[in-house]
Amino acid sequence: RGGAVTFEGSTDPRWHELERRAVLSQYLTAIHSSGPIPPQETGLMYNSWFGKPHLEMHWWHAAHFPMWGRESYLERGLEWYNKILPKAIELAESQGYKGARWPKMTDYDGNQSPSAVAAVLIWQQPHPIALAEYLYLANPSRQSLEKFKEIVYQSADFMADYAVWREDRKAYVLGPPLIPAQECHKPMDSMNPPYELEYWRYGLETAAAWAERLGETPNPKWKEVADHLDELPQKDGVYLAHANCPDTFERYNRDHPSMLGAMGMLPGKLVDPEVMRATVYKVKDVWQWPTSWGWDFPMAAMTAARLGERALAVDYLLMDAQKNTYLPNGHNYQREGLYAYLPGNGGLLIAVAMMACGWQGHEGEHAPGFPDDGSWKVQWEGLRPLL
Repeated sequence: RGGAVTFEGSTDPRWHELERRAVLSQYLTAIHSSGPIPPQETGLMYNSWFGKPHLEMHWWHAAHFPMWGRESYLERGLEWYNKILPKAIELAESQGYKGARWPKMTDYDGNQSPSAVAAVLIWQQPHPIALAEYLYLANPSRQSLEKFKEIVYQSADFMADYAVWREDRKAYVLGPPLIPAQECHKPMDSMNPPYELEYWRYGLETAAAWAERLGETPNPKWKEVADHLDELPQKDGVYLAHANCPDTFERYNRDHPSMLGAMGMLPGKLVDPEVMRATVYKVKDVWQWPTSWGWDFPMAAMTAARLGERALAVDYLLMDAQKNTYLPNGHNYQREGLYAYLPGNGGLLIAVAMMACGWQGHEGEHAPGFPDDGSWKVQWEGLRPLL
């Protein structure tokens, strides 16, 4: 059951390696990332990061399952959020917020683990909304909506309450304090990281759509915040890591180039495509790729694909870099002692499905993420487009 893709007959010599990675990644994620609890980054192989699931990684582990026609593998993991919802509500209340705040590094019962980063990381917050939306699109029924609506609503209630109105900017802002997905920034310096801003917009608008599908009245604060979020920060024609970042490509060109996620993983409604085009090329040229992680390569590939930069998308997805290495058994090697990294496998599957069958607005175009010059022959069945 599920989707399949083949590149046989392509003239680009990299086709076989990409197909190998896609086949083995399906196998590995089915084993390690499809259980009733969000997995740790090394799955069931061995303990990493104290043996804890990291909820900001759950999207990378499991968002591909509905795209490959295996939505039941995601559904049982998403049900866990209903189980820990009372603790997420308690966490938000303890900090003076409405709704539910999802922890970053957690035990299997939803208790937040001590971490220097966890208390100020926010990009895990919209994940349950996005994952629930993928399940709904795979099975657009009232039952799907009812099953996960409390997760969606409570997530959005926190998001709307977390954003702060700045009268001087006439906009809602995120932070400080926060740490972007690119974790090398100080929490008291960081405001308005592009990816998180776009994800806030997407999450709040999606929650409102869920209420409307159910014939219910959305929380008016969701639309108010979504419609009045601040602009994505940019400088010299490229997007910055956050609004207070003095530069992105000199001192801060390491770790995750997460500004790319604002258009790639997400539709990019707040994004200026030409600024993002300059950014995705600049990142390729000057980023310190040895400091990146396995999911950064498919993230960048998705951004290039949405921009119509098809050759660049393939180059990103198959970049010759240590952390983009896939061992003979399919595991995404990162470094000595970290021989498996499942977010990389999951990210590869998201990017391959998206590049092969498209995304909303390009779901009818054949293989819109691969070059159309004849070098790639793409055949697929059973895939679904990305949002």
